[in-house]
Amino acid sequence: MERGDDDVKRPPEAAHDLRWAGDLRDAVRCAGVLLALLLLVDWGTGRLEPWRCALWLGLSLLLFAVLCPARVSAGDNWLSSRGLLRERRVRTDLLVSVGWLDGVSQRLLLRDALDGRVEIDPQVLGDNPQLWFHLTDGARRSTNAGTLKSGAVTLNRLSRRIDRETAQAVFRNSGLE
Repeated sequence: MERGDDDVKRPPEAAHDLRWAGDLRDAVRCAGVLLALLLLVDWGTGRLEPWRCALWLGLSLLLFAVLCPARVSAGDNWLSSRGLLRERRVRTDLLVSVGWLDGVSQRLLLRDALDGRVEIDPQVLGDNPQLWFHLTDGARRSTNAGTLKSGAVTLNRLSRRIDRETAQAVFRNSGLE
């Protein structure tokens, strides 16, 4: 009996952050508006000179670099975060720790057995169910294999948070608030 294309199990496609393009546009807009305002002020005061234009352009580029979002992608047993200069990747089926970093912005720190390390914004996982699915699927495999030594509590806490936010969004959209 021949196997058709429908019988072949295909690996799940990679999932990407659906809000990344919009966040990137916002970063470009903010940097562009800052540059335009600074040049407009200099032009209005009559102090517009090439060296000042270069200074304002540099400042705008610095703002863009700070605001530029990392592009988060995930697939079967991997998760990556690509910034302006480099891409970091972890094997989710070989996770050894999951940590929570507090600060100006909250970050989820993932480490694998191959010395991979990725920091991501937990909101990205809440906004993208496919990314969350790939992470939890790999974390479950890590737990079953015994490689995930610390971070199960962090993942459970994040799971409850994402579930709560999803339920609130459903209630809000259905008018049942």
